Amino acid sequence: MLAITSLLASPASDHINSIIKGLEQEFGLTDVQATPEPHLTYQLVEPTDLDELKHKLAAVATISEPFVAHTTGLGMFPGDSPVIYIPVLRSDHLNSLHHRVLEVAQPLCTRTDKFSAPDLWLPHISLALHDTTPELLGPVLRYLNNQTFNLELTIANLTLLRPDGNLFVREEVFEFGK
Repeated sequence: MLAITSLLASPASDHINSIIKGLEQEFGLTDVQATPEPHLTYQLVEPTDLDELKHKLAAVATISEPFVAHTTGLGMFPGDSPVIYIPVLRSDHLNSLHHRVLEVAQPLCTRTDKFSAPDLWLPHISLALHDTTPELLGPVLRYLNNQTFNLELTIANLTLLRPDGNLFVREEVFEFGK
């Protein structure tokens, strides 16, 4: 399974990484670091033709201009291993990019995740996942309550991430306007 994402640039990525590092130091939460670079995910895919998918994503990136997205607050996906995240506010620019990604990816993939559908997609930046527990939520949220989550994110690339052992690493980066 590959992830179609946008990697986040500094200073936002530095701020997010410092929060993630703090969660590791305070609570031992490290699973989110399986993807070492902060990112925004548009879709998880199983491509039937990886080269064609790369070609189509490069074409989307070429006609795209960098834009700013905003974050605010904290969110949580509940469960046995709750996911704690920073919500990214949907905008016309972000929705348009998401639509273009889905449009080129879906015909080239045997499997896509249902939560990427336009009416279900909740753009976010994960801070903790897989190694969290319901019991940790209270202390983690108290700790995070003192952090800043109103960020400006420059969205300037599409990036394919692929699994490599326990990590998700860059397969290819497509810079906007190039």
